[in-house]
Amino acid sequence: MASVRESCGRVDVITPGEIPEIGFGVYGLNTGQETRKAVLDALSLGYRLIDTASIYFNECDVGWAVRNSRVNREEIFVTSKLWMQDYGYTEAKKGINRSLKNLNLDYIDLYLLHQPYGDVLGAWKTLEEAVTEGKIRMIGVSNFTQRQLEKFLKQIKGAIKPVVNQVECNPLFQQKELSEYMSNQGIKLMTWRPLGHGESEFMDNQCLIELSHKYQVTVPQLALRWHVQRGNIPIPKTKSRDRMKENIDIFNFHISSEDMKLLEEVDTGKGTWDPESEECRRILEKLDVHRNEQEKFING
Repeated sequence: MASVRESCGRVDVITPGEIPEIGFGVYGLNTGQETRKAVLDALSLGYRLIDTASIYFNECDVGWAVRNSRVNREEIFVTSKLWMQDYGYTEAKKGINRSLKNLNLDYIDLYLLHQPYGDVLGAWKTLEEAVTEGKIRMIGVSNFTQRQLEKFLKQIKGAIKPVVNQVECNPLFQQKELSEYMSNQGIKLMTWRPLGHGESEFMDNQCLIELSHKYQVTVPQLALRWHVQRGNIPIPKTKSRDRMKENIDIFNFHISSEDMKLLEEVDTGKGTWDPESEECRRILEKLDVHRNEQEKFING
């Protein structure tokens, strides 16, 4: 049975396997009850895309919530990611099986290469085989810049193309060139930190405030609606049920084309994460997906 959502005055049916227009992220949530409650709340409010990763250390709790929710499994789109330590053909097999075991699900809807470093080609080959085996339904990448993505696509010519590239993106960092390139390649842009960091630069932006008043919505609602109309798939995160409800309540208004052009002008072109920098690579290489205790991470 497909799930139903209200979208700008019409009712749309989300068919099984379709990537929902908005998701819920669990990056930074503590293992155990905090993650379980947040995912159950999100599902009860209508979210159907849940985004986790092996390096978040809460795949087990996401899987528990999916299995114990009142929503049919085929209506829920579960995304997880392979960490760099499990790149390479053989290691990726272990990483995929570990994610499946942690989630305790028969399949993962979307599985991503979390970072653009290391033996990405060996890992990608294993992801392709997992699709053939029915363990994974779709595969993609995360944190690939345009240059990295172009190189990757040339190297995997003839293989399965990624359906998604999950990157930092919000109205103040719109990733216009990358977005256009991905659109031409038929790759969806999934966004982490779709609302920035909630910092004053974002929340106090005069254009965002004025347009939110015009449409009688909050600044986060305006920004998330902007994402959806651009074809992005935002995955906001929050522990607050009220904020979850606010974030998904964006399908009863439409930003005009004139106002979408105004929003283009707030782009600063500056993000918080540069996947091509050696500094970022060195930081990430220190993170150990195989340790037992949880740690706070700097990247979604």
